Amino acid sequence: QVQLVESGGGLVQTGASLRLSCATSGGTFSTSDMAWFRQAPGKERDFVAAIDYSGGHTDYADFAKNRFIVSRDPDKKLMTLQMNKLSSEDTADYYCAAADGSVNSMLVRRKDVYEYWGQGTQVTVSS
Repeated sequence: QVQLVESGGGLVQTGASLRLSCATSGGTFSTSDMAWFRQAPGKERDFVAAIDYSGGHTDYADFAKNRFIVSRDPDKKLMTLQMNKLSSEDTADYYCAAADGSVNSMLVRRKDVYEYWGQGTQVTVSS
């Protein structure tokens, strides 16, 4: 059974950086497209970034472009999200997600294409 475990969240000040990690087990990491989503209190879960199984293709929400970097390490079966220049608007629970294989590039921003989800890690940015 595929398991995803996020870590790296915390409380930081505006302008700071955080690096989130998503450890995977029980699945075929090397062939699964993955993504990060986030959910602020009282809001919908939104797409943040996606990375294909090879790590060669990435996609970012507009708010994440030029600030966040998604990457993956096949040896460690780990996906990471480097977040820079954080603001209070980035405060949310961050979730990693994995697909059962590859995802059509036109669909990577949709939650329903990912079969597996982690429990989330909380990020709070204080001003």
